[in-house]
Amino acid sequence: MMATGVIATLCLLGMTQAQAQDNNRITLGAVAGTTGVGADVAWRFTDRLGVSARYTGGLEWNTDYSTSDVDYDGDINLAASKLTLDYYPFAGGFFLSAGLMLSDIDADIVGRPRHDLNIDGRSFSADEIGTLNGTMTLADGVQPYAGVGWRQSHRNGFGVFAEAGVIPTDPEVSLRTSVGYEDTNLPGSGLLRQELRREEQRLEDEAKRWPVYPVAVIGVSYTF
Repeated sequence: MMATGVIATLCLLGMTQAQAQDNNRITLGAVAGTTGVGADVAWRFTDRLGVSARYTGGLEWNTDYSTSDVDYDGDINLAASKLTLDYYPFAGGFFLSAGLMLSDIDADIVGRPRHDLNIDGRSFSADEIGTLNGTMTLADGVQPYAGVGWRQSHRNGFGVFAEAGVIPTDPEVSLRTSVGYEDTNLPGSGLLRQELRREEQRLEDEAKRWPVYPVAVIGVSYTF
């Protein structure tokens, strides 16, 4: 989470310092949306072209999910930095955006088996398993981004800002038991390890039903 904030801050400061003296189309904005809250800066160097950078973060929420054997609770954390080229086809406020997003979208998950698990004839009690703890990563690292939006950078003063886009997801799940039975040499530990890997794959396959993550923000801005 910290890395995305540092990178975005450097982008914002560098663009602002380099251009503020020579160009009157610097737009600063405060935004909130599906990747959190943060800041946006845009430099519109022609009527139809510009570049923008953004950082959002701090968004967390809890969600529930169940498989045939386990009830899961997930605490989702989101943060993202974005650097894009913006094209204004009508020389107004509407723009098309394409570039890169440094995303950090993951969840800390806890699973509670609803009953004893039977794996290849070996029964594991709730005491032997405890809870299933782990992480699910939906998007991490640099991803391509595409979106559309409205920014009133074609005129000075206060304005509104809105943008919607998508980034691809690449789900990855890691699970372990709270008691660590699968890491021992006790009877059935190897079977439990195999079942954990299968459960990870089941969760990843479920998450892959959503191949993209929606990015949507709204906010207020000021153009100099």
